[in-house]
Amino acid sequence: MKRFALSAAVVVAFAAYAFLGSSAEGAAPSGAPIAVATIPPSKAPAASSGPSSGSTPSRAAVPPAKAAPAAAKPSPAPAPSRAPAPAPAPAAASSGAFKDGTYDGTVADAYFGNVQVAAVIKGGALADVSILQSPGDRGTSKYISQTSLPTLVREAVTAQSAHVDAVSGATQTSQAFVQSLASALSKAAN
Repeated sequence: MKRFALSAAVVVAFAAYAFLGSSAEGAAPSGAPIAVATIPPSKAPAASSGPSSGSTPSRAAVPPAKAAPAAAKPSPAPAPSRAPAPAPAPAAASSGAFKDGTYDGTVADAYFGNVQVAAVIKGGALADVSILQSPGDRGTSKYISQTSLPTLVREAVTAQSAHVDAVSGATQTSQAFVQSLASALSKAAN
């Protein structure tokens, strides 16, 4: 009899939670699967542990339902704290001491082709990086170059240095970019 009452209470609580969760979301199709996916795992272990101890399942069943929404609310909070973090990067921009002009880097081998860049220096800082050569004779090489090189250029300008992280899936292109840019920046150094 206790199992039946406990099971009925769990079903009623779940139905109420699912109904309130989908009506609060405003969109039943996207809200309902989340509620269904979140609630059953926390309820199922409580029901299976119920026969061994009658009072524990009701205590274990209530906190997970409240803990899931509480855990979802703090996750948006860390995202805004990461947005201010890039602010220190521009401070490194003022530390660059280069002669104004455009400096060609050496040609570097990226296995499926060569990479050569030119560093554009304005006001003593790295303003842009021009791509003079990049692998492009194969479809995959062209795709890798078109997707990775703009990222590497942005990172280099932000860092005011050739020391940038490699782009995943474009390791050899990244290494060749760093080698060519480093040689261009060494020519531009005061």
